[in-house]
Amino acid sequence: MMSFNAASTDSKLQILHLELPPVPLTSAAFSTPGRRWSADLNQMALTAFLPWLRDQFAANPQVWLDATLPSIWEFVNGTAIAIGSLRLVLIPSAALDTDELRVPQEWVDLPSWAADYYLAVQVNPDDGWIEVWGYASHEQLKNRGVYDASDRTYSLAEDDLIHDLTVLQVALEFCPTETRRAAIAPIPTLEITQATHLIERLGNPDLAFPRLAIPFSLWGALLEHGGWRKRLYEQRQGMAESWSVVDWLQAGVSHLAEQIGWQHTTFQLATGRGMRSLPTAGLARSLTIAGVSYQLQIASVGDRSAPELTVWQFELRRSDPTATIPVGVTLRLLTEDLQPFENNEDVARNQVERLYIDVALQPREGLVWEVEPTPDGYDREVLRF
Repeated sequence: MMSFNAASTDSKLQILHLELPPVPLTSAAFSTPGRRWSADLNQMALTAFLPWLRDQFAANPQVWLDATLPSIWEFVNGTAIAIGSLRLVLIPSAALDTDELRVPQEWVDLPSWAADYYLAVQVNPDDGWIEVWGYASHEQLKNRGVYDASDRTYSLAEDDLIHDLTVLQVALEFCPTETRRAAIAPIPTLEITQATHLIERLGNPDLAFPRLAIPFSLWGALLEHGGWRKRLYEQRQGMAESWSVVDWLQAGVSHLAEQIGWQHTTFQLATGRGMRSLPTAGLARSLTIAGVSYQLQIASVGDRSAPELTVWQFELRRSDPTATIPVGVTLRLLTEDLQPFENNEDVARNQVERLYIDVALQPREGLVWEVEPTPDGYDREVLRF
């Protein structure tokens, strides 16, 4: 149920008041009670706001990185929602005062995290409601917001926010090309040894605020790399690493990997001369690329002359076996620290049935896969072999 209530200010601006439906709070693990409470607030805000958003906007909004939200909420307050190419971030708070919007730096200064608009959400679990009481654009936060180095946040006072979401709806409809994001600098990448050291250090759950323990350039690089962020999350929960393809094939896909779609399957592998005649056990996950369903598949294709190496095949194909991959689609593999290597990609120069890459790996070596155009909800994974 949705209703508009007048804000209790002299200006009588209209803010969005939504009743809080029964919320199935996340069952994921968190390192501290504070992080779990923050995750619960995010879940409540999302559960109440998303149905209203779906009702008000023609495009179907999608929660960004929905399957791996705990690995975000463990470190940063906020939830991103995509409406086509537009991104909103909900910033929930249970505070009674609504004097400012305070946004973690990660949502503003990380290129892959930055949004077009940031919505201030007051959550009242006891009385069962939320209020979206104001919003600001990325450009406003970056150029007019106050940066607080002590907690790495950008803030805007209540008077600097727009309080009526109908204004946002009108702006999106009639000013679709309006500049909403300020320029931000790219984040440098980390070397594997450096990332491993940081994960070990920051993975100690006794460290209450890992996001403030190292310079932002290092923290941002660790967080933007989805594989390393997920490993850091696991480390803080005391979980064993759960992204080993060998383990998945032998003992079953891990719970976290299963949540994002990985599963056992049987398929035929591609070769230079066509299809293998015998089916092979492997792993697969579904992808949606430009509105079309695909399958990414992985299987071992045997050993080379060097016994310490195993050859693995990555294959991308349409979910519809009669359909072809259009020109320009690219399947790419990178090292764990995102470096290319020889013969690391396959590009559809013509319409093809499949793209595939064979790669020889040492035990415990990690790879990151990419596809262009980027699949919906894509987040980097470090698959270990």
